[in-house]
Amino acid sequence: MKLFQRLLVAPAALGLLSPLAANASEVNLSEIASYSDVDAIDFANSFNKQTKTKAAPLIAGGEGLHRHSGGNSFSSTTSATFSADMATGYVDGLSGNEALTAGYSFQIDLNTTFNGEDSLDISIDAGNSDAGNLDELDLNDGGDGLTVDGISYTFPVGDKVTFFVGDNVDGSSLYNTACVYGGVTDVLDDCGNASSAMDEGAGTAFGASYDFGNGFTGAIGYTGAGSSTDGLMTKLSSDTFGGQVTYTDDSFGASVTYAVANTSGTDTTYWGFNGYWTPSEAGSAPSISVGYEVGDLDKADSTNNGKDTKQWFVGLQWDEVGSGTLGAAYGTAGAIDEGETDYFQYEAFYSYPLNDAVTVTPVLYVKETSGDDQTGVMVKTSFSF
Repeated sequence: MKLFQRLLVAPAALGLLSPLAANASEVNLSEIASYSDVDAIDFANSFNKQTKTKAAPLIAGGEGLHRHSGGNSFSSTTSATFSADMATGYVDGLSGNEALTAGYSFQIDLNTTFNGEDSLDISIDAGNSDAGNLDELDLNDGGDGLTVDGISYTFPVGDKVTFFVGDNVDGSSLYNTACVYGGVTDVLDDCGNASSAMDEGAGTAFGASYDFGNGFTGAIGYTGAGSSTDGLMTKLSSDTFGGQVTYTDDSFGASVTYAVANTSGTDTTYWGFNGYWTPSEAGSAPSISVGYEVGDLDKADSTNNGKDTKQWFVGLQWDEVGSGTLGAAYGTAGAIDEGETDYFQYEAFYSYPLNDAVTVTPVLYVKETSGDDQTGVMVKTSFSF
């Protein structure tokens, strides 16, 4: 692990584990910095002891992040938030993997501002949610070792322009897609515009946004991945450029998203159209979100069949059903090639907050495939602290 990652992981993970160490009043940061690949359980056990370093511990949620003369603590402008998800699920019709499985996802988000308007954001995560049949929940699945999953810096220029640059983050980070559906499954939570919105979060990314006023905003973005020899923005790299124009007000919004993705010299042009409506009184009726995207492939290569694609989505959400939120959605099961059979996915979920920090979300979905249809029943418990 590089020195930069070690300096990030050490104090953040220590703050998470400090309640577990009943006898540890202070922390030796040099021991933590020597770790290169940390298993979550070994990490906790290794530092459950008292040391003599004078650095202040990181407190969950960012409280108590004050600058000390020792120089080993976070800046007073740094905050940290922690989240964990525990999930269990069963999928009928998933060939070779219908067993009930369980997994977890964990994330640390660090935020620092240097002038009160900019933001340096770093995400550190771990998880095994790819175990069994939990992929549809789209949780962290990189393994038990804490890794830096994304880093970006956002800063304003004047009152209307904002820029960002980052690595392993979405090129659409400054987009404002007109969708208010808070779905749970990987297929339907992208509101029908996964490709045009550049939400893969891989490689180098940068972008800018502009506030036109009166509810209108615009943004552009780029994401690219290339080797040390291929470089970025070459015929051998994978690059996507895009832009979006959005209008929003208190009750409705609409956005148009455009992207050109180049892979090994083959261009695909995507257009995404999204809109939403929300009731004037929460709970009186569901909000409605819709999305439609088309992909225009200029030629076939070894990785595709040269056909254009389409996908669409409709989502309903009641934000006040009892103490929780009820949602349901219907749409294509991803992008469908032109002239091919349409496969659809349905889902329903209910998010119930047990308290301010714990939310339980059961979800039921049906996914059509060329073989057996898949019916998934899952429960996700989310902790934020």
